[in-house]
Formats: sequence, structure tokens, C-alpha cells
Amino acid sequence: VSALARLYGLEEELSEVARRGSGSACRSMFGGFVQWQRGERPDGTDSLALQVAPETHWPELRVLVLVVRGWQGVWVGFGAREGRVPPSVCPQVSGEKKPVGSTAGMQTSVETSPLLKHRAEVVVPERLAQMMQHIRDRDFEGFGQLAMRDSNQFHATCLDTFPPIFYLTDLSRHIIALAHRYNAHHGHTKVAYTFDAGPNAVIFALADTVAEFVEVVRRSFPPATNGDQFVRGLPVGSAALSQELVAAVVTEPVPGAVQYILHTKPGPGPQLVDDPSQHLLGADGLPRSRA
Repeated sequence: VSALARLYGLEEELSEVARRGSGSACRSMFGGFVQWQRGERPDGTDSLALQVAPETHWPELRVLVLVVRGWQGVWVGFGAREGRVPPSVCPQVSGEKKPVGSTAGMQTSVETSPLLKHRAEVVVPERLAQMMQHIRDRDFEGFGQLAMRDSNQFHATCLDTFPPIFYLTDLSRHIIALAHRYNAHHGHTKVAYTFDAGPNAVIFALADTVAEFVEVVRRSFPPATNGDQFVRGLPVGSAALSQELVAAVVTEPVPGAVQYILHTKPGPGPQLVDDPSQHLLGADGLPRSRA
């Protein structure tokens, strides 16, 4: 949407245009922290995205995407809409299709889940205001607690759908339990998880927590063959774990279950790239191979 608007010289509200193709896309028209407004008009023209804070607002915030085995898409962009999911905590790549697409699943939930109706009318408006305040205050404890609770309730609506939808896997629940053990050991919220319509975990943490938690994940899900490529994106330093931490948090390792970790942070919205080395396409016009 951004590229086509620039090509044709359009200056209208682009988040509303992007939303027609994907709700997630409207939020990606801005950088940093973005709110998707529900809107009230029948034609949806006031269902827009608004920036709550720029990416520079919370420089310590980091994001770890734990891409699990068998899932061929990535959480960023449209990856969660098409892909494959493992039937259990199984290190080999699964050949089974994702059983329910996110769009079809949401339509079924709207038709059959009383919990979703209550969530949309009562819970979400209150939580949205709370989340924006936590972001403005850079309150990680409140931010993390609310992110986890809201993720849990979203997947509760999936279970409340008839027939029920199962996006989380045994491995997803293993990661959830790991995060709670890690926080309990430290006595406060140092990491927070959220899951969309798929099994990949998105972990929020502050910069000074990343190295230790990545090592906890590495111990809990030892990489099978790609140890040097297990962590991608922003660099992550090394961390030594105390015996007490390992004993309290790392239980029953599952080798190879997490394919890799993508380490990133809030960034800007669509950018015009002038440096050819930053382009996704090579000189021949074809996509560059992933490093």
C-alpha cells in the first residue's frame, strides 16, 4: 500500500486502505506503538490506525520471536496466516497444513463464541486504554502482565469457538510455562509472551534481560543443527546462568523444538530505501537469498 501510494502520488489515509486487505496491515503503516481504532461507521472508513508512541519512545524494549519447528511462516507480516504447525512437541518439520486459517477461525468465533462477544464489548476497550497507559509510562510490569493475560484470553475464545480451534501446541504451552517459571524465579515480570493465530511465541523483554533469557531458551530447547544461526537479527551477548536459575527454570529440555530466535525491537513504519544493499531484490529483480 505504501509503495503503490508513493508510485501514484496518493496522499489519503493509507491505514484505512491497508485495513481492507488485512487488519494487521493497517497498524504496520506506522512505526513504534500503534492502536487500531475499531470505528463506528458502517462503511469502515473510520477504522484507522493511530500511532500511540514512536519507536524511540521505549528504546530498552526488545522482542524475541521463537519460531518453532514445523512452522514455515514467521510472525512478522503475513507469516501467521499461511504456514504449517507441528502436531506436538516434535523436532522434525511437520507436513500438516495449519488446520484453521486465522480469517476463517475468527468468522467462526464471531458466530459461535459468547466469550468473544463479551471480550469485544467489555474487556478489550478497558484493556486497550490500560495498555496505552503502560506504554506511555514505559511500565514493563503492567505491559507484560496485560500482554500475557490478553493472549491467554484470545486463545480462550478459540477454545470457546464451536468446534474449538487449537492454535497453541504442546510446545507453545511449554514456552508459556517456561516464561512463568523464569518470572517466578526473579520475583517479578522480566519476560512476557503473546501468541497470535499460530504456535510461535513472541516474547517481550527489556534489553538487560535478553542475553540471560536467550541462554535459558537455548538450554531448554537445545538447537539440533544450527547452533551458529539459532539467534538471528540484533546481536545478543553471552550470559552465565546460576545453578539456582537452571534448577528452577530449565526442566526437561526438548532438543530441536525451537528452530531459531529472531531478536528485534520496535522500528519505524514503511521507509523509502535508497541504499541498494538494503533492498530485498537483487540487481536481477529477483528476491535475495536469506542470510
